[in-house]
Amino acid sequence: MTGLLGRGECGGHVTLLFTVSDEVLDPVGQGSLGAGLCVDDGVEVVAYGEQGEFGLKVSFEGTEGDPRLYDSVLDLLVEEIPEAKGIAWEIGVRLALPISQGFGMSASGAVAAALAFQRAMGIPHEESLRRSYLISHQVERNRSTGLGDVTALAAGGCERRLKAGAPYHGPLLHEGPGRAEGWSCGTPIVLAWRPDAGKHTSDYIDDPVWKESISRAGAKQMQTLSEGEWGIDRWTELLDSARCFAEESGLQADSSRIDLLSEVDVAMQECDIGEEAVALLCMLGESVAIVPSDAASEADWSGPLASELEKTGLQAIMTRVGETS
Repeated sequence: MTGLLGRGECGGHVTLLFTVSDEVLDPVGQGSLGAGLCVDDGVEVVAYGEQGEFGLKVSFEGTEGDPRLYDSVLDLLVEEIPEAKGIAWEIGVRLALPISQGFGMSASGAVAAALAFQRAMGIPHEESLRRSYLISHQVERNRSTGLGDVTALAAGGCERRLKAGAPYHGPLLHEGPGRAEGWSCGTPIVLAWRPDAGKHTSDYIDDPVWKESISRAGAKQMQTLSEGEWGIDRWTELLDSARCFAEESGLQADSSRIDLLSEVDVAMQECDIGEEAVALLCMLGESVAIVPSDAASEADWSGPLASELEKTGLQAIMTRVGETS
């Protein structure tokens, strides 16, 4: 048997508002309603396999991650494709964004890894893509690392999640209970975060008090966001809803997020872009997405702003809203 080689990549996801919808026991039916932004930068995984004793060796390029995530992906993949168990696997993982900062990196990493394994085995593209979303959603729910990131990534772009659950399921990988819609015009974004990792997602979504306040605030905003057609004309409405959610859920006042917003606001004023851009909290990290007030704006302020943010001690990266899937 010759060596197997496959590559997978998946952009990150910024949740702007959401509900915790985990009432059903089956992880496939759990998830969230809400809205957010899928971004170009995320995770790239290269998988190599050869006939031998089953196992997985994980190496990270440039930064550390959680190897247990990738073990979980492979374990579920073996249940779907038993042939994967007769292979000794190695993967190299490159993270473009930090973990535990609200950028959906566990979902992105799971999708990228599932794709890399299947492409190494020669699984057809559409089949491997759908199975990757299903497996990644299950991994996220089993580990309490996310709710709706995978369903959002399956839609792409500026997304709204209208039904909770995995985007695909079943032996034929038909559409799952989860449903999301997306649109994109490549809107530029600056992501900024504190150097230290934030709270784990489970600290919020597994806590009854936080679940109640988050879901109540998210459901309120989705009453209007879920209506009508979803397109660029809803951009201002999304920004307003995101800011209302952050305040009404109580998340803005937690983990010094108000201080973070103040630091970013000062940097924006220094760059004289107070009217051109808006800073939104990324849920559930200690991080911010700075986006243009006009989604179609071609104003080039992202580079100077990223430099100014780094002067304050924050880390920052320029990216864009990804394409729809």
